[in-house]
Amino acid sequence: MYKLLGFFPKDLRLYEEALSHKSLSGQSTSGRYPNNERLEFLGDAIMNSIIAEILFKKFPNRNEGFLTNTRSKIVQRETMNKIADQLGLSELIVFSSRVRGHKTHILGNALEAFIGAIYLDQGYRKTRNFIEKRILKPYIDMDVLVKKELNFKSKLLEWSQKHHVTIEFELIENYTDKECNPVFQSQVLLNGLLAGIGTGYSKKESHQQAAHMALKKIKSNKEFVQNVLSSV
Repeated sequence: MYKLLGFFPKDLRLYEEALSHKSLSGQSTSGRYPNNERLEFLGDAIMNSIIAEILFKKFPNRNEGFLTNTRSKIVQRETMNKIADQLGLSELIVFSSRVRGHKTHILGNALEAFIGAIYLDQGYRKTRNFIEKRILKPYIDMDVLVKKELNFKSKLLEWSQKHHVTIEFELIENYTDKECNPVFQSQVLLNGLLAGIGTGYSKKESHQQAAHMALKKIKSNKEFVQNVLSSV
């Protein structure tokens, strides 16, 4: 664990919980198996906050839309899965044998839970140091990343087509900011239900942010997905 973390943990149980998939059930010798869903929730928030701070300082002259888009490229599921595997978490995660053939999708979740464990065990500064030195520096090339186009709208369209869902993007309003730059706010509807709202300095950017919010809602809100799929 020291080799992975770069420090000795104070509470090893937090890391054991972070690496315990929800597919585990029943009793262990020490009681009911915990799972990493709560730590994943915390780690996701902490990681987004720390990466936002790092980007804010690294790109002092770039606007909010650029910072949001760049952060999204870093924390997207495919990237988190890959980094978790490269860190060796795939060899440490404990899960039920029934999901053994579908292991990849749980790696990113475990990485987020691991970040949550570090935060509770060591605090903000050590967590920031881990993210910067063990995740960003070795695995993320910022110069390449900022040029990469991350198309949330395309991903949402693919999901909608797969599930035969009608998708609509609508402009809510447009206005000017303090520097008189035009700002657009759009919403995306799935089978007529509001799925996300996005703001940007172009209609395209506002659509991307709305689609990003919709994808997050699809991932986290099962009731919303059921309502969409049952809507006529």
